[in-house]
Amino acid sequence: MWRIIRIAILLMVLAIVAGSAWLDQHRTTGWQHTVWIGAFPVNADGSAAAAAYVDLLRSSDLQPISEFVTREAHRYGVLIDEPVSIKLYPAVASPPILAADASVLARVIWSLKMRHYRSQVVNAIERSRPKIALFLLYHDPARAAVLPHSVGLQRGLMGVVHLFASRAQAAQNAVVTVHELLHTFGATDKYSFDNDAPQFPEGYAEPELKPRYPQRYAEIMAGRVPLTATAQEMPEDLSQTLVGPATAREIGWSQH
Repeated sequence: MWRIIRIAILLMVLAIVAGSAWLDQHRTTGWQHTVWIGAFPVNADGSAAAAAYVDLLRSSDLQPISEFVTREAHRYGVLIDEPVSIKLYPAVASPPILAADASVLARVIWSLKMRHYRSQVVNAIERSRPKIALFLLYHDPARAAVLPHSVGLQRGLMGVVHLFASRAQAAQNAVVTVHELLHTFGATDKYSFDNDAPQFPEGYAEPELKPRYPQRYAEIMAGRVPLTATAQEMPEDLSQTLVGPATAREIGWSQH
């Protein structure tokens, strides 16, 4: 009898958690109200360069991200004046790290640890807590030429974004941050995992463009501008990127 009661309670708790997660995801993609986003910088490698960069980081440095989302949302007919609002919070300790070769089980455990970490960070805010948490992990470019893989999670409404602690790379940092932010709204990657090439048609910003090449923009979830069927280039900044039709459907901006 007690075993049945315990199982019933557990199932009820899981149902409540699942329902709460679904409601949060639905609210963030309804685009009826501004979605509040918290940006939490992290000195990812403990370097002096990253520490100095984080200390000098200002809310205005994140403005291109919200401007891009507003521009693209309005292009698809979203009526709300301010689709997202990003607030910069003080630096926090580094989150749990996911190994590049992590097994499926290790990824599940990491996800659970991240949810706990996010909860601790966000719940420490007394009021007006952000709906989505972006953890911006800055690295000294002199120490790492290649950064770990960034992750954006719709289930959990959070992103772990690895960035360079360099003003010269701030524009490309913004491209990476928007990519992971849109993951939290349900957007999927649109590039080949074999060679990083944009997938046609969903990975093209303007799939109907004639002639097809060269494309003028990078689809934000594909990350590269297709120049030919086999050649692509990285966008320099957000002005060279668009939200393509497939991504717009995924995040609730379009039904077509």
